[in-house]
Amino acid sequence: MAGPDWFTSFLKRNAGLAIRTPEATRLSRATSFNKTNVDRCFSNLEIVLRRYNFSPMDIWNMDETGITTVQRPDRIVGRHGVKQVGRVTSAERGTLVTLACALSAAGNTVPPFFIFSRVHFKSHFPRDAPPGSDGSANLSGWMKEVHFIQYIQQASEENPLLLLIDNHDSHSSPEALNICKDHGVTVLSFPPHFSHKLQPLDRSVYGPFKKYVNTAYNSWMTNRPGATMTIYSIPNIVRTALPLEETPNNIRAGFQVSGIYPFNRDIFPDSEFMVDNSLPDQETIPNQDVQQTGPSRIAESRTPTPQNSQYLQSSNKVATCSFTDLENWKPFPKAAERKVQRGRTKRKSEILTDTPIKDALKEEKKKIKRDR
Repeated sequence: MAGPDWFTSFLKRNAGLAIRTPEATRLSRATSFNKTNVDRCFSNLEIVLRRYNFSPMDIWNMDETGITTVQRPDRIVGRHGVKQVGRVTSAERGTLVTLACALSAAGNTVPPFFIFSRVHFKSHFPRDAPPGSDGSANLSGWMKEVHFIQYIQQASEENPLLLLIDNHDSHSSPEALNICKDHGVTVLSFPPHFSHKLQPLDRSVYGPFKKYVNTAYNSWMTNRPGATMTIYSIPNIVRTALPLEETPNNIRAGFQVSGIYPFNRDIFPDSEFMVDNSLPDQETIPNQDVQQTGPSRIAESRTPTPQNSQYLQSSNKVATCSFTDLENWKPFPKAAERKVQRGRTKRKSEILTDTPIKDALKEEKKKIKRDR
């Protein structure tokens, strides 16, 4: 057998293999997520956990996500032979509304916070939002320092809290950090481009939540034929979709798979990292195995043993080797660290409410204002 026929037969014999479409990952995310940055983040997390002995009810993660007035239609069942299947959307380009959520490792949540793309905020904007929701407004629709300050003032002063956030500039203003410290909130930042791995909200809530939002959009459009969705309709959409995914089990699962609670600094194996400071030793790679190609030559280059692979015997007596050992023969190359763009500060995981870090951020903000 050769060509596609051989490949089809190979997939049939190996039921554990399937053709998958890889998820697109930005280069900045792939290169920033390396073992050095991960170890630094978990070391800082271990410091604050030992320092304050936080319980799962005291460990919180806060992050924003964007919602527009144009939905991405869900999949539908179509008839064979029909080349185009359409679905009505509200418009071609939508208006952005930012949604900020916070949740704890125990599965608790607080009401969401909306930021509308308007000059002035009106009290009726979040009228149909989940109970207790609040909001603000600016022309861009993105969160700024003043909005983050307004949101964190909901924190209680009864018990010390740990707040896990990303490295966005709106989260690191000196005024916001002073408020956090006065309220007994310790702020720990994630390294840049780490949200897809370390942030519980991204790991278990926001992805499925967006799918429920699209389904709610479709229902809204079906029930209001000819109507155009506006930003004032989004709070009601969130009220419908958010409780479906923001459940205690999903929230706790997000903290667990991130290694935050229960604390597990070895949650990510070496295979997760694209960047590695120690490149593989080229002398340990057998040259004869690297040069040979094709399933028959790979099978002939090693003696079959139960420990390293499972062999399936075909009609022409050619053994097929499991793909689990190919990386041992020729490891995947690791990317080198990327250079920081001139004029941009390279962020790291920091305990932002510690006095030295807070003072350094204050001086940095002053320098930026002077340069302007």
